[in-house]
Formats: sequence, C-alpha cells, structure tokens
Amino acid sequence: MTDSKIEIIHHNIHQRQSIGQLIEPAPNTQQLEKAVQAALTAPDHHRLKPTRFVVVTPEQRAAFGEHLAQALADLGETEPAQLERVKHHPFRAPLLVLALTTIQDHPKVPHFEQILSTGAAVQNFLLSLQAQGFASMWRSGAVVESNWLKQQFGLKEQDLISGIIYIGTAAKTIAPRAEIESQDFLKVWQAT
Repeated sequence: MTDSKIEIIHHNIHQRQSIGQLIEPAPNTQQLEKAVQAALTAPDHHRLKPTRFVVVTPEQRAAFGEHLAQALADLGETEPAQLERVKHHPFRAPLLVLALTTIQDHPKVPHFEQILSTGAAVQNFLLSLQAQGFASMWRSGAVVESNWLKQQFGLKEQDLISGIIYIGTAAKTIAPRAEIESQDFLKVWQAT
C-alpha cells in the first residue's frame, strides 16, 4: 500500500466524528451494502457473526418512533411529554440502521467478545459511510434495554440492541477533531 493511500485511510479515521444534525441525502442501497461489507470484516472469534443490521427506511421512521415510545413505556416511563419526544427521534436523520448483537453461548468465546465484535463492526460501518461522504451518529439510550423492543426485532433477552445509527449528510460543516496526545493513552509495559 502506498504512503498516500495510508495517509487517506488515517485521515478518514482521525476525522470521524458523531454528527447530530443530518439531512438528505442518505446512502443508497449500494452505498449501504458497501458499509455493511466493511462492517462484516470486524474481528470475530470463531466466526460466530454476532452482528446484525436492520434498516429503518425514511418511510418507516414514524412507525419506529411509535415503537420507541412503546419501549420507553415498557421501561416504566409514564410522562406523556417524554413519550411524545421519543417519537420524534427517528426524524433526526433521513436513514436509521439498528446494530444488533445476537449473543451465543460458546465455550471459547465469552459474551463480551461478541459484544466487542459488534462494536468493531459498527466502527467499520461508520468509517465506510464517512469515506463515502456521509455523516452519522451512533446512539443508544434507555430504549435499547427494553425487552419489548428486542422482541420486535427477533432478539432474545440476552441479546442487545447495540445502537441506533443515524445516517445522512452533515447539515453544516463541523470543525475538525482536535489532535489527541496519544502518550496520555499509550504506555510501554515492563515486568516488575
């Protein structure tokens, strides 16, 4: 790989940010497929493939908002304003994708590794979208804990809705990410 290609990859990684104000256009089917293919290259011990993606199309955002309100009610929320507020969350972006983790019992692959695999898959997904010119926001919130909502997506209680990914185009230019001093996060281990 040439130095210029490596520099482009590093730039894409270093500039990835969550962007909350998203507008059209959103990725088309082929662009979304490219991002899913990137996601599926994530580390995956014993190739259990714990990660699934579910697309919420623009036409389904209102119905998904109703599901979010029901999920919040399932968790005990009774305040009408909060239930109404969550119904509007899907309209923060033109396209939503849910990242799901289907947990499997395996003698050599603990649950946490499967969860981390989904995290790596989502990161690859976000980086691919960014490389294609799109912006995104990975969110969760209390609603992802709702067993009722999990059931709507065919999940078992132990499975996870690992996030709701809001996707579109940045509504405004975002300042570049500040450089992080890596020495604060990187140490060389020595035996004592």
